[in-house]
Amino acid sequence: MNGMGLHLHSGRGHGGRDAVDRAAVDAAWHVLEAANELGDEATVAACRRIIDASLNGVGADQADLQRVADYFR
Repeated sequence: MNGMGLHLHSGRGHGGRDAVDRAAVDAAWHVLEAANELGDEATVAACRRIIDASLNGVGADQADLQRVADYFR
């Protein structure tokens, strides 16, 4: 990660529905891989919820987004 930090959030998607932004989904995929290798089941579950939310066009839980954003710190 760079010194600027990673800011993930749910934003407004098509049709006015809350959606997970692309940076959050990309980060979730990267963290999912690392968490799987480390056996971190709680983080794996959070990543899957973020990815599922993006596929369904809804917002992700802020706690899940924060867990992903802080994972490599």
